[in-house]
Amino acid sequence: MRVEAGKIVFSGPLEVKSIAGVWTKAIAAAHRNADQALQIDISECETIDTAGATLLLAMERGHPGAVDLTGADAKAGALIAQMRAIIPDEPSKKEVRLALREAQQAARSPGLLQTLATRVAFFGETIVAVVGLPAKLRFLRGSDFAHIADNAGLKAIPLVVMLGFLIGMILAFQSAIPMQQFGAELYVASLVSISLFRELGPLLVAVILSGRTGSAFAAELGTMKVNEEVAALTTMGIDPETMLVLPRIAAAMAVMPGLVVVMDVAGLLGMGVVLMILGYPPSAIIAQIVSWSGPADFILGLVKGMVFAAAVAMIGCRAGLTAGNGPRAVGEAATSAVVGGIVATVLLDGLFAVMTYRLGI
Repeated sequence: MRVEAGKIVFSGPLEVKSIAGVWTKAIAAAHRNADQALQIDISECETIDTAGATLLLAMERGHPGAVDLTGADAKAGALIAQMRAIIPDEPSKKEVRLALREAQQAARSPGLLQTLATRVAFFGETIVAVVGLPAKLRFLRGSDFAHIADNAGLKAIPLVVMLGFLIGMILAFQSAIPMQQFGAELYVASLVSISLFRELGPLLVAVILSGRTGSAFAAELGTMKVNEEVAALTTMGIDPETMLVLPRIAAAMAVMPGLVVVMDVAGLLGMGVVLMILGYPPSAIIAQIVSWSGPADFILGLVKGMVFAAAVAMIGCRAGLTAGNGPRAVGEAATSAVVGGIVATVLLDGLFAVMTYRLGI
């Protein structure tokens, strides 16, 4: 490379191997005489590749004045023209600031109103999918439903049994302490049974379902969203709400009554063990349970459990399908599903408490 007055001359091959040593000098030479026109002569160049053409375009765009590129044969001229069309122009400072502002707004957490609008919209889309289900039955697969029900139900039974047994024992021990003052330890059976049937059974199972199944739904659908599998389903004309959301909600609601029953039975067994340790026979414990709790208490717990399961599954699916992009999106979706499921369960339980009190149930 030779630098003359207002002119830069290249000779030899202008290829990737030869321009590494002259790149910086060439760019500096193009900026040196900013107030004069620049002529770049490549008539002495034997060959030129894309790297050489990129250098010429960098010099051309880096010089603020007029640039005249001479000496290019037909092949080199065609290559330079192709590279000029491919390489985009450098953005202006205004465009850079605008892009940076948009990126910051996209990375910023959505506001309360936007979050609420997203959740309401998802709930509405789910209702619409349920109404339109008869026309979209072809999107459902029985194997998916069975697999989801197995993961949400059968595989959760050991945890439900252990937690229910321990909760029954804890409630019995803690209730027996004040009851001993009145000689009424036997009434621990009625207290624990009513608590399990009406309140603790469905509530604890919903918490377990939120931690296990809700987070799993969010992680699975979030991964599909990040990998653009959900977008692919939409492109193929398949409704994601019908194919992905409805089977998960139905499976969670289907396994919930069984898990509540398992929780209730395990809790009663734990309570029975404590009362037998205190000297009460099983017949007296069973009689106390039957006399104070009835089918209405048991059915109320099952109904509450199914409502809790629908809320947990819907929140888990919503967190997954509305997940963002990037490596942290799936983890944030799973966290949102667990927190949202537990909060929704407690709120719904409070609503049930008010309704049952007002109705006298």
